[in-house]
Amino acid sequence: MGSTGFSVGTKKIGRDQEPFIIAEMSGNHNHSLERALQIVEAAAAAGAHALKIQTYTADTMTIDYAQGEFFIKEEDNLWKGKSLYQLYQEAYTPWEWHQAIFDRCRELGMIGFSTPFDETAVDFLESLNVPLYKIASFENIDLPLIRKVARTGKPIIISTGMASLAELDEAVRAAREEGCEHLVLLKCTSTYPASPENSNLRTIPHMRELFGVEVGLSDHTMGTGVAVASIALGGTVVEKHFTLRRADGGVDSAFSLEPEEFASLVTETKRAWQALGEVKYGPTEKEKDSLAYRRSLYVVEDIKAGEALTKQNIRSIRPGKGLPPKYYDLVLGKKARRDIPKGTPVDWNLFED
Repeated sequence: MGSTGFSVGTKKIGRDQEPFIIAEMSGNHNHSLERALQIVEAAAAAGAHALKIQTYTADTMTIDYAQGEFFIKEEDNLWKGKSLYQLYQEAYTPWEWHQAIFDRCRELGMIGFSTPFDETAVDFLESLNVPLYKIASFENIDLPLIRKVARTGKPIIISTGMASLAELDEAVRAAREEGCEHLVLLKCTSTYPASPENSNLRTIPHMRELFGVEVGLSDHTMGTGVAVASIALGGTVVEKHFTLRRADGGVDSAFSLEPEEFASLVTETKRAWQALGEVKYGPTEKEKDSLAYRRSLYVVEDIKAGEALTKQNIRSIRPGKGLPPKYYDLVLGKKARRDIPKGTPVDWNLFED
């Protein structure tokens, strides 16, 4: 099964289109609606095609309990020392802000959408008529949630972090069984930040082949190199966390791009897509003028009629008006039919048969 592109509003996602670039706000608004709207504006100015937020509350994500596995203790965890409930209280986007954020996206020509984390979030987002949905990596095993989202009839983007192939197959089947026609899978490494070494981007064409869907990257690495590589491997969507300034802090600021960096991401992924082209050999239209400056055989010293062509009086040089260099050994020793001045391109009619 081969994947085909599809449209979301005025934007199209597919291999015949420039990459679809999503700015993920997450909790980088730092609980300021004014800052959230500034992030929307900065993302639009940087060239993002869409801006994504997350729809949950601490109470829809977990319980207010700070013992055992509900407390983050891992030394290398960006959020060490918080309970899950505290983290989600700090990171969530107030639901009463959603309309204002989506309205600003529309005003600026961007698609505004969200990741729901439970059924109540889906119902709320449906009341705002969002044009597509995202399923986060940590929820890609929540088949009831995927089914609920699929029943909206909207396109779905699913991040694949941590998921085994069997789990991905279950997620895709659940979405399709409920009528989802347009599905995107994003290769994702669920560490924050992620490293290039753990990104395994060769999975992208493999997922496309296995599931017959559009594929892309949810990128938690720093910089833009990994995202550019994903486009070279056939990705059509890139999602990247976005902030105004990392120095301002915020739950996801450490692995978020600033506006100038995000603008570079948009530019460089588009260049990567443009460079893919097609399987082609021989000169392109733009190269044809350059053929004149290839190497070819030229007379480099005056040659008298009857004199032999030698290594001293002919050479392979630029430009390209003479015989190709592959004939060099064949014409050595031939006798000149007439006087040949220096600078003459070697041609078959210059020497005797």
